[in-house]
Amino acid sequence: MIEDNPPLARLHGIALLALCVAAATARTGLPEDWPQFRGPDGQGVSSETGLPTEFSEKTIAWKVPLPGPGPAGSIVVDGTVIVTAASGSLQQRLHVLGIDAATGATRWQRDLWATGSTVHNGFGGVAASTPASDGKRVFALFSSNDLVCFDLNGNLQWYRGLGFESPRARNDVGMASSPLVAGDTLVVQLENPGASFATGLDLSTGETKWRVELESGGCWTTPTLWKGKTAVERLVVLQSRVGLIALDPQNGKEVWTFNQPCSSISSTTAWDDYLFSPISGLTALRRTPAATGFEPVWQEQRLGPANVSPVVYQGRVYTLKSAGILVCGDAATGKMIWQLRLKGKFWGTPAIGDGHLYAADYDGSVQIVRLGKQSGEIVGEGRIDGEVLASPAISGGAVYFRSGMHLWKIARGGL
Repeated sequence: MIEDNPPLARLHGIALLALCVAAATARTGLPEDWPQFRGPDGQGVSSETGLPTEFSEKTIAWKVPLPGPGPAGSIVVDGTVIVTAASGSLQQRLHVLGIDAATGATRWQRDLWATGSTVHNGFGGVAASTPASDGKRVFALFSSNDLVCFDLNGNLQWYRGLGFESPRARNDVGMASSPLVAGDTLVVQLENPGASFATGLDLSTGETKWRVELESGGCWTTPTLWKGKTAVERLVVLQSRVGLIALDPQNGKEVWTFNQPCSSISSTTAWDDYLFSPISGLTALRRTPAATGFEPVWQEQRLGPANVSPVVYQGRVYTLKSAGILVCGDAATGKMIWQLRLKGKFWGTPAIGDGHLYAADYDGSVQIVRLGKQSGEIVGEGRIDGEVLASPAISGGAVYFRSGMHLWKIARGGL
């Protein structure tokens, strides 16, 4: 029986409980979501504290098998870890999973068939793009250019077969650009040797808001959101082999271009009024006062990343070079501050939180680096199964690593 007017004492009890919950939340803080490639604001940085500083049996909370391989990183939204995979002889079976962050139990799994090309280099895979979320929905893109939207309970919201709609939009070694949430628009960049374009889709319906044709050429970079101080200043920056293009995410209108050759793998990172792009090593651009253009600030060849994207933390920019050398530079000036040799070759962009950098090389060697003012120090090392191409995710006091066939959670005390 439902009571329309609960007794006053019950109301007082509910109010008291709410106050207690609010007080506990104020003391502990809610877990910060990691909603897209490179986390909040696409900078590869979490504001959480109390993260693990070692990798051992006592810090491994759980290890979950996945239904197939994939280079894609995971995201964490409202206590659910979202990860994709692909299976089958041609990796034509696509999977999106929602995993309970606390227990590792699968909350839901949704499977679909690819409608576009699943041709890919064996080094990578069809589940190559990291999902994205606006806090209410999950958007998963695959190398077949199949794009699907679920709510946080795994209920289908909409689906677009972009590879079916544009069959020439394909790459013989696979696609890997991740979707980007920009306000109420989902931005997808499909740049390849065939029909290349970027498109903005309505988050709630998947309908096309705009489409911009791009120059053909192999490129695997992810769009960058340059927020600005107001929504009017918000820009989406597309990176290709030939340069940068800044667009209005509402209508796809071009705002400015920067025509210098860029990396086709490492993506641009936005921080405050700066963009850090893998151009001539690493190039910093600053937003003009009118917020309609940019000005180059510095270029530093020694800060150039290899396969990973730059990460900016507390006024410093961190890059990983091809030889596994972690380089720290001043974000405002480009001046090199220190460098540290790590073990292995890296493809996944590191994640930073609580003064530590978390990275896993291709062979599964996990390294935790304490970031000091004058130097860095490896304080934790461990190993997961190899073929790691994904970037780590940080949420709820834990770090999540995705290997070829497993998802790992490490946390202090294994909790």
